[in-house]
Amino acid sequence: MWRRYGRVNCVKNETVTEMGVNAREFRTVRVSRYESEIADTTDCVVCEEFFRIHLNDKFVVELAASPCQLEELGAGYVVCEGLAHDIEAVRVSGDEIHVYTETSGVIQRSLPESSITIGKEDVFEIMNSLRSEIWDKTGGTHCSVLFSDGRLVARSDDVARRNTVDKVVGSAISYKIDLATCAIGSTGRESAGMISKAENAGIPIVISRSAPTDKGILAADRAGITLICFARDKRFTIYAHPYRIN
Repeated sequence: MWRRYGRVNCVKNETVTEMGVNAREFRTVRVSRYESEIADTTDCVVCEEFFRIHLNDKFVVELAASPCQLEELGAGYVVCEGLAHDIEAVRVSGDEIHVYTETSGVIQRSLPESSITIGKEDVFEIMNSLRSEIWDKTGGTHCSVLFSDGRLVARSDDVARRNTVDKVVGSAISYKIDLATCAIGSTGRESAGMISKAENAGIPIVISRSAPTDKGILAADRAGITLICFARDKRFTIYAHPYRIN
């Protein structure tokens, strides 16, 4: 299946609803600490598969990922890892993801100029949009969302927190959304690797329900990224570049 990048005037609000693909039922035995009864039951469990990403037909990496939004995963991974700026096409065949670009190689990227600011209520709206059907069913996924001009433009769920960033970025790239106007919200811990993905993609605001690491804070400060963590229960903490929050 080929996807040719370059479509415009189309924004999608993505959510994982293909439960037959992304989750399976297993027979389990449920035990309660305070009840004597032991019950046979079934649990819905998230699926994990392995996929190989190739850039211009050269093998790059094998990733464990949820088997959905694979074109977005391939495109986003290449951009978020700083391997290319623009995506020409993506082809998925089984567990092989082929990404094509005009130029490739490790690219040093700095955050583009951006005048984006958001309000306190915007932060909570972004966090409120993180819950998804697959998480409600399994409790086994991370989620990332991308907002632009106050609108949800992409949502992705995956077994790996980094993959969710790749997928929403890949979605935005495919629809020519200017990532310099975006804020990304995630459920996962904000490490230096997560911040690096946002920097390579050109996203100026990163928000997480979870904690940062020390290297994540230092990376955000160096890159000029506004980093917000512990965004839950009607509060949040800004760790770097607070001027974008009004």
